[in-house]
Amino acid sequence: MDTTDHIATRPVAPAEADPAAASPAVPYADRRPEARSVLKWAILTVPLVVVLGLASGWASGSGANSPWFDALVKPDIYPPSFLFGIVWTILYVLIGFSLAFVLATPPHPLKRFALTVFAAQLFVNVLWSPLFFGAQLIAFAFFWIVLMIALVIATMAYFAKISRMAALLLVPYLAWISFAAVLNLQFWQLN
Repeated sequence: MDTTDHIATRPVAPAEADPAAASPAVPYADRRPEARSVLKWAILTVPLVVVLGLASGWASGSGANSPWFDALVKPDIYPPSFLFGIVWTILYVLIGFSLAFVLATPPHPLKRFALTVFAAQLFVNVLWSPLFFGAQLIAFAFFWIVLMIALVIATMAYFAKISRMAALLLVPYLAWISFAAVLNLQFWQLN
């Protein structure tokens, strides 16, 4: 009599059959969203961020076409005016991709808060040009850009917990607004 005929067998999960096939526990920040998903989000986020940012500067009369700004004493470290449009366009594209990386990640307990902090820093960014160029509040704009720096650092910290790439994409932005804060302070001191 064969005893194996009477033993109930249960299906074996692939991970039990081959322990090497089981995926190890990966920290959340190491999980990468699919490139296709990031690109789908980027189609929306990149143009949105670029348009918001550039429209803010254009609507406030920023740059070399402003008689008020032309009359200001410029700091020695002030770069050629044409660079600002180029640099900001590149930065807004990076910011849009950073947002796309976070939106493309799986659910995370900090995701909603991280997106709220991101929205706050973008709001502060969009209002800086109207404060500096439109309202001509150089001193207030300096404190506003310091607030922006703090919010970008907070955004990077929360984004890093969700997607390291999202946080890394904001590094050039942080560097540029830190430089812009120094420029803003020098404009305040010279004018």
